Amino acid sequence: MPGCGKSTVGRHLARQLGRRFVDSDAEIEREIGASIRTWFDAHGEAAFRDVEQRVIEALTQQDGIILATGGGAVLRPANRDALHSRSQVFYLRSSPDELARRLRNDTQRPLLQGGDPLRKLRDLFRERDPLYRRTAHFVVETARPSVPALLNMVLMQLELAGHVDPSLVPSPVDTGPA
Repeated sequence: MPGCGKSTVGRHLARQLGRRFVDSDAEIEREIGASIRTWFDAHGEAAFRDVEQRVIEALTQQDGIILATGGGAVLRPANRDALHSRSQVFYLRSSPDELARRLRNDTQRPLLQGGDPLRKLRDLFRERDPLYRRTAHFVVETARPSVPALLNMVLMQLELAGHVDPSLVPSPVDTGPA
């Protein structure tokens, strides 16, 4: 979902694991030469989702990156398949109420502009939560933990699944840099 902390946690995870962080929205903006909001307004959601699918297809074929996708990436079956089959997917799950609190001053997310953002978030959650769950290998509830606490939850899941060296996972009392 928008505002759940994908980019923030992703950047910290990449730093911890010594990997490159990639935000698919930033890659999309680089490809289209404009902000997503501008492109979305001019060309519509379907055209945006076409570009997003091409970018995700390319990014999921790269090794060793930590990827944060836009919240709507799961709407396309091709994206869900590429993400699930080529990577370890974490769903940072937040309630619509928590997301509304975090995003109350956001002016950049096209789907949340105008009207009642909380209602829109509830509608998005109802539509997307099953898709996120289907795509994810891991679900992490993000209710109110700090970024270091979320990072540790993600690292511990990766360690338990055998995807990272245990020496890279801080002890529970060592939350590392924020």
